[in-house]
Formats: sequence, structure tokens, C-alpha cells
Amino acid sequence: MATVYLNGRLLRDDDPGASVSLADAGFMHAVGLFETLTARRSASGVRVVRVDEHVQRLVASAKELGLASSLRAGPLAEAVEHTAAAHFEHADYDEARLRLTVTGGDLNLVRREALRVGAGAHTPTVAIVAQRSTVYPAELFERGGLLTIADAKANPLDPTAGHKTLNYWWRLRELQAALGKGASEGLVFTVTNHVCGGCVSNVFVVKDGAVHTPVARGEEAAVAGQGAAMPSPVLPGVTRAAVVTLAAEMGLDVRKGLLTIGDVLDAGEVFCTNASFGVLPITRVEGRSIGDGTVGEVTRALRERLLAE
Repeated sequence: MATVYLNGRLLRDDDPGASVSLADAGFMHAVGLFETLTARRSASGVRVVRVDEHVQRLVASAKELGLASSLRAGPLAEAVEHTAAAHFEHADYDEARLRLTVTGGDLNLVRREALRVGAGAHTPTVAIVAQRSTVYPAELFERGGLLTIADAKANPLDPTAGHKTLNYWWRLRELQAALGKGASEGLVFTVTNHVCGGCVSNVFVVKDGAVHTPVARGEEAAVAGQGAAMPSPVLPGVTRAAVVTLAAEMGLDVRKGLLTIGDVLDAGEVFCTNASFGVLPITRVEGRSIGDGTVGEVTRALRERLLAE
């Protein structure tokens, strides 16, 4: 049974009140943002992993995209933690998946513009759903997964690219296609044929003694140096940031930049990151083995350190 938080109320998922209006901007036009988080229960209590980082990213995107300026990270984080604690009161497991969704609310977008209502003057819909986490087979992390090449490409000139918006249809279609081929993820490229990431994850390659990952939204200027930089459609993943920090603490050289298919295929190790599976080792890309075809030492070490946090 899932636990639902909806606009300030805690509900069961079978409660008729656990629903949104058909006129909600998220339902009508996919106007919204979301975050996927992991909560764990231990003897010391319930902890939502990196809740502040997830919520701050959503709030920043909401302001940048004009979804809502009234959102505050503190109260949102408290709502997520409250939902997680309530869920574990009746759960017989110790790890849960939380989905935080914020939409444009129950207000027609055309009418909003016509009435000249400011972006912060309306009330967004805030929903949090807590349920059991997806259980991944241990063998996947021991042997590594397969990565296939996605057909769709990310557009760096799309102003919503690099934000975790509700417009996930094309990503899910590519993920379904990858899973249909026996893969664990699909590798997405940009329209310039540079690596973007997985369908639902960020991508890292270990090559020439360094850990490389595509430059993400917000990092363009720092990587490019002086002068104009092409916008990046890569999501600045929360787990990605944690892995970058861990890698640096291990004394590894971490580089953010443009990566090609050649960089991936010639890498000694490849792995994906997201909040659900943490660090996912990749040992094959299409029909090509990565390195010696086994999970590498850097990938294994980063996964163990991430799980230990």
C-alpha cells in the first residue's frame, strides 16, 4: 500500500481524495517537475537520502522555468520526510521509493496568461507518493549490465532540457526499447552526437586514469572557460554529484566535458547513476565489451562507498 501526500494532506493511495483535477496543468500539458528519492529505515530512524539536494534542484528548476516562485525548499523537504516516516509506520520493509511531483496546478494555462496572473500567484499541485523500492537483482551489479544505443536525441536548445520535467514519454519509450533488447539502460546522444546520458540516468566512463562524465546544465561556462558555451541538455543528477565528490575523495581525476561514442567504447569502465539503483556497472555496449567485460575496480569502489553513506 502506498502513502500519498497531496497538497498538505496524508492519504492512502485508495482514498478517493488521492487524485488531481482533470484540469491540472500536469495532466493537461505535462507542465510539472518531479524527483525520485530513496528513504531508508534503520535503528536510528528514517532517513531520506539527499533530500535537500533533490528538493533544491526542483525548486531551482521551478523558478527558472516559470512553474512557480512560491515553492520553498525547507517545507518541501519536511513534507517528503514526513511522508516517508508515515509510510514506514505500516511498511514491513526498510527501503522505500518516494516520488515528489509538482505541477502547474488546477488552472488553465491559456486563462492564466489572458488574466496576466504572475507565475507565483497561483497554487501548484504538490504530490508525494511513497511505496516499496524497486528490487534489482544482485547479479546485475556483480556482472554488469548492457547498454544499447537510443534512437532519440536530446536537443541542447530545448529550454526544458536538463530539467527533470514531466515530459518523460520519449525517454520511457527508449528505455522500453532497451529493456526489450535485454539491456539495462539506453544510451542517449545529443543532436551533435555527444553523449547525453542514459534514458533515466547519468553516465560515467573511466578512461586513461580519469573519471569522465558529460558536462551538465549549469556547468557549461566553467568547462568552456571564457566565451559563449552551448547549453547542455544533461540533467545535473543528484547521485551524479555525489559520485563526483566520492571520486575526488578517492583521489581520482574527475573531468566534465563532451564525450563521444568512441570515448564510451574505448573506456576501461562505464557506469550509470541515479537515485534508484545508485551506481549501475555497464560491461557491454551493444555487442561490444567494455574493458575486459567485467565490473571494474573504480565502479565497484564507488558503488560500495555510495551505499555506505
